[in-house]
Amino acid sequence: MGQNLKDLFKNQPKDESVKMSEGHEARFLQKLDKALPEKKKSSRFGFLNIAASVIVLLGLSYGAFKYSNNTDNPDEPKEEMATKDIKTMGDISPDLKKVEDYYLASINLELSKVKLTPQNKDLVDGYIARLKELNTEYDNLTIELNENGPNEDTLDALIDNLKFRLNLVMRLKEKLQEFNADKFEEVSI
Repeated sequence: MGQNLKDLFKNQPKDESVKMSEGHEARFLQKLDKALPEKKKSSRFGFLNIAASVIVLLGLSYGAFKYSNNTDNPDEPKEEMATKDIKTMGDISPDLKKVEDYYLASINLELSKVKLTPQNKDLVDGYIARLKELNTEYDNLTIELNENGPNEDTLDALIDNLKFRLNLVMRLKEKLQEFNADKFEEVSI
């Protein structure tokens, strides 16, 4: 019962006299263009896309170059390499990091509370200069820690430095309070 469609079409007489009406193909193409308009790619950002790709490629190349230059030197002893990884006191142990963070946060908090006025500028500048000296000394101690490795004396010196800086900031606040009290008494007299 079922017939193969291929056989059915082969056996059908071909009528070659059937022609399409004139302009049929043109009308069909117009309708096709309306239904599916050809979208041109916007090339407004083509240059930017190329520039971004070049920048990313350069960045990756630079990173790979830096990474390859930081590879381990086989002639260098392993113990010295371990000390070069230490950057600050907090990198040695979590407890030391807590101590360092506590002092640095306290120093920054107290400094942020200091109100600078033209009257107390000289006083504040003197304390800030001393804080800068202590900060430089802290940086030198950190370098010593990196070069010599962690030892008790260096760690104690780093902690003492942080304590000195915090005490200096507290003394600055006390002096400013005294200064403001003296100014208040002068004004009320």
